[in-house]
Amino acid sequence: MDIQLLTVGKTTTDYISKGIDIYTSRLRHYIPFSINTIGDIKGSRKMTEQQIKEAEGKEILNSVSPSDLVILLDERGTQYTSMQFSDFIQKQMLSGRKRTIFVVGGPYGFSDAVYQRANGKISFSKMTFSHEMIRLFFVEQIYRAMTILRGEPYHHE
Repeated sequence: MDIQLLTVGKTTTDYISKGIDIYTSRLRHYIPFSINTIGDIKGSRKMTEQQIKEAEGKEILNSVSPSDLVILLDERGTQYTSMQFSDFIQKQMLSGRKRTIFVVGGPYGFSDAVYQRANGKISFSKMTFSHEMIRLFFVEQIYRAMTILRGEPYHHE
């Protein structure tokens, strides 16, 4: 199974980019992993929040295939401990699915069409984090999940 993180907008903060690169490099020893970025919507300064969400939503939906498992990183999603998240990842790996895509939306969230397409939602906290920070947290948690599944000493319970 391939795991992909699909994001809207670039990561521009240097220390966050470096952290993402570190965990992405580590992850590649365990599982095929990639980060794909949808660029900022052109002309968005003249658009309403709803129009921006819909434009981003079209780009997100164009980036997934019908066979993909699509999980939104959304504040209203299910919260997992790291152990529970590793179990979730293991179930996806055993499901025979070719690709699981986790999606970080833009600053205004997801369009209704993206919510309808999604197979699930995961929340990292009841708190709100910047879209850049959640990317780093996510990549670290995928790495943590892989070390848990391998019985490696990274995670301490």
